[in-house]
Amino acid sequence: MEWVILLIVGLLASSLGSLIGLGGGIIVVPALLYFGGLSWFGHVSPQVAVGTSLFTMIFTGLSSTLAYMKRKTVDYKSGLIFLIGSGPGSILGAWVTEKLNLHSFSIFFGIFIIFVSIVLLLKDKLKPIPYRKDKGIVRTFRDNEGKSYEYGFNPFVGILIAFIVGFLSGIFGVGGGSLMVPTMILVFFFPPHVAVATSMFMILPTSVLSSITHVVLGNVNWLYALALIPGAWIGAKVGVYLNSKLKSKTIVLILRTILVIVGLQLIYEGIIG
Repeated sequence: MEWVILLIVGLLASSLGSLIGLGGGIIVVPALLYFGGLSWFGHVSPQVAVGTSLFTMIFTGLSSTLAYMKRKTVDYKSGLIFLIGSGPGSILGAWVTEKLNLHSFSIFFGIFIIFVSIVLLLKDKLKPIPYRKDKGIVRTFRDNEGKSYEYGFNPFVGILIAFIVGFLSGIFGVGGGSLMVPTMILVFFFPPHVAVATSMFMILPTSVLSSITHVVLGNVNWLYALALIPGAWIGAKVGVYLNSKLKSKTIVLILRTILVIVGLQLIYEGIIG
């Protein structure tokens, strides 16, 4: 029964994650914590939930990256620049997780989830901040329809933001795309589909680095990870397909509502102990 539930969780989380660039961890971690509190399900600590989620996201990132590579929407050079910050940040975050107990983790993670839902609400309402071509890197991209885009960013600012995102990813077991994608769109002027694809490309090495740390710390439940991986792999393919077929506004609305409910529940559980 546990395997079936986790297979479905992996499928749904990865589908939504790769569709809008979240990575899926923001769904997997609360799910593991919830089921871990039930008598018929094995106990899951916050550290194990985070470590298992990040290990699973290696396969989500790999599957979706391979699919986005075929669509030629990944900005490899920018992704590697951001990785300079997100890599060390994710390792540091993984170590910090060890210092959090269940109650404090629930409160902080609940606040983080609600913040992400607010970001999802505002990202379509805000206009990108103009960038100065003489102050950083300039990129051009032409999509399959022949439409050309120009965007750019300051490498130092990009690496700093990526470090913060990687740090939060390592702490909470999320892919980081929930913050990185809006930043890439609003601050760095990335085309949305390039931002999502590049975010998933970043999630792969970031998850590998933080997962290694969690493996060393003994924070990965291998049985649960093996149950999540098949759904995560298939779900990533589904999300990439839907990304090219659907307008994600309705899905984002549903996800945002779910995140608020989950976030408030986690904060409540953390406070009442």
